[in-house]
Amino acid sequence: MKNAVIITGGGRGIGAATSVLAAQKGYSVCVNYRSNEMSANDVVSEIQKAGGEAIAVQADISVEADVERLFQIVDDQLGTLTALVNNAGILEQQMKMQTMTLDRWQRIFNTNVFGSFLCARAAVPRMSRSRGGQGGAIVNVSSLAAYTGSPFEYLDYAASKGALDTFTKGLAKEVAEEGIRVNAVRPGFIATTMHADGGEPNRIERVKAQVPMKRGGTPQEVANAIVWLLSEEASFTTGAFIDVAGGR
Repeated sequence: MKNAVIITGGGRGIGAATSVLAAQKGYSVCVNYRSNEMSANDVVSEIQKAGGEAIAVQADISVEADVERLFQIVDDQLGTLTALVNNAGILEQQMKMQTMTLDRWQRIFNTNVFGSFLCARAAVPRMSRSRGGQGGAIVNVSSLAAYTGSPFEYLDYAASKGALDTFTKGLAKEVAEEGIRVNAVRPGFIATTMHADGGEPNRIERVKAQVPMKRGGTPQEVANAIVWLLSEEASFTTGAFIDVAGGR
């Protein structure tokens, strides 16, 4: 069987582009989704039509039991897990920090931080060479917002990505001797539907002047960096970050 990769939030945007590219590189792909079954199935169909192997699995990564079920399904149906892309993330309506609620902050951190923790905790023993695994790679999808802080818009989202960056650095050192590499990509302004979640579907047009390249990025450009970090071409790279942000 092929080596398997789980891509959380794999049904749209960066996750969908990464799922398709990973399949082209020979992975059997688990396209995880929380609610949009149709979109995830479309990604699976695209992979299968091209001769690849993929399944769509519903799981809310902020729910511990869902994560356990997700990984068990991959064990049963796709084979040896050697790669994980912690891509699933959420943001909410643009606003200043003082108008945000605790419930909102908890939702953001439950998915963007704790969901990645849960998935990594499930992946590490499966990949660990000391437990009979083949080694592997984890890529966390952070954000350039971890640097900028996203004032007046998504301060909580930015803070969650800052936590993910720290997690990346620490976990990379913790599991390096187990044959597991942990890296992250930090996308900048990328043309995905996520901007609509924050209430501004055309946000890229407003902010692209802040980018030295004077444009937004594409999901494919981020996927290229993610899949490189998963590959053997990055075999001596761990605890590292690739900013896919047009020089911003």
